[in-house]
Amino acid sequence: MTASGRESVIVMSEIAKLEALEILDSRGNPTLSVTVILANGVKATAKVPSGASTGKREAVELRDGDKARYGGKGVLLAKGHVEGEIQRALLIRGLDANDQRAVDRKLCDLDGTPNKARLGANAILGVSLAVARAAAMDKGLPLYASLVDRSTDLLPTPMLNVLNGGRHADNSVDFQEFMISPVGLPSFGEGLRAAAETFHALKAVLHKKGYSTAVGDEGGFAPQLKSNEEPIELILEAIQKAGYKPGEDFVIMLDPAASEFFEDGTYIFAKSDKSRKSPAQMIDLWKSLLKQYPEIWSLEDGLAEDDRTGWQQLTKELGEQIQLVGDDNFVTNPVLFLQGIKDGIANAILIKLNQIGTVTETLDCIRIARENGYGAVISHRSGETDDTSIADLAVATSVGQIKTGSASRGERIAKYNRLLEIEHELGVKARYAGASIYERWKKPIKA
Repeated sequence: MTASGRESVIVMSEIAKLEALEILDSRGNPTLSVTVILANGVKATAKVPSGASTGKREAVELRDGDKARYGGKGVLLAKGHVEGEIQRALLIRGLDANDQRAVDRKLCDLDGTPNKARLGANAILGVSLAVARAAAMDKGLPLYASLVDRSTDLLPTPMLNVLNGGRHADNSVDFQEFMISPVGLPSFGEGLRAAAETFHALKAVLHKKGYSTAVGDEGGFAPQLKSNEEPIELILEAIQKAGYKPGEDFVIMLDPAASEFFEDGTYIFAKSDKSRKSPAQMIDLWKSLLKQYPEIWSLEDGLAEDDRTGWQQLTKELGEQIQLVGDDNFVTNPVLFLQGIKDGIANAILIKLNQIGTVTETLDCIRIARENGYGAVISHRSGETDDTSIADLAVATSVGQIKTGSASRGERIAKYNRLLEIEHELGVKARYAGASIYERWKKPIKA
């Protein structure tokens, strides 16, 4: 027997060591890199993303608060938790990397708070995701084939954030993300090619109009524009300029991030026309936009996370016409998501690993979505790394949708390139979700 009381039989896929490193994300802020080493020498690393537009219900990203380092944003405390308390707890239990649920349960129990505030969701996710990657390596499988027990061959339809506003850009647009999605192309690779061509066409359109072509956090352009509707017009022009058909080859997805401009029950358009709108007026705005632009197929966070009644009415009025994605109100939390389903809110959920903090809870949310007829969209964060795990997650879960930024910035392109690799690995088995994932709401516009 060992000093810990366990039999001294070592399982080769047992977790043997944890290492953590403070690194930088795509905005130059600190984040964590965590490496798991198994008893058989398998070594795998995960890098944790960080959000800018964050729902207040999200799991807590632990920061040091030391203003002398990174303006208080350092993550040495989280690093210490990984290499200290978390490592001791996992090693004394002799946990097997191939039992993801047991590892994640131990991490949650060890933290002991509902939002992972004690040890930090960044520390916990770093370990959880690194364990998942180590398990895949131990089995000799790519991550997308290791995460689930069934074969997966569905490549997601990408949502590319080509125009930025809100908290993602210092401009005059209240809404945060204007995305294009190549729903009418025959494969992921062809869809990505067409999206890149359209992105460059949009740059030319902006340049011709005298607008800035500087990019925001997620690689989309962030010019000073005249209204919240002008980005839609510019995107439609760019799609046509690139040689594609709006509403057939490409559609538009919006993420206004309405929680960011909701105050005391009112939506305040502080960046554009300085107007104020009630929840009912916001719903009327979305109805008007959908009528004017039938190319819009998805609306994420169209109302604020605290506007429960508004969300219920929005879903009642538009839930059969368009994908309504909940992000801030669900924050990839199975408990909150189940309550939202019960309340009749939205018809899809945004999935972000670091909102909840473990791989298992993330997979549980996706399962709940599937069981209740909700869509699911795998998502990056504004502060990203070159970690490509979410690309594998999208394929593993067959959700058919991913948003991971524009066709620029290396940390965004890394995810798209990983999906190209997966498509190549799958060969003739690879299927592309395309427009099929939206058939319950939308049909392509025929000329």
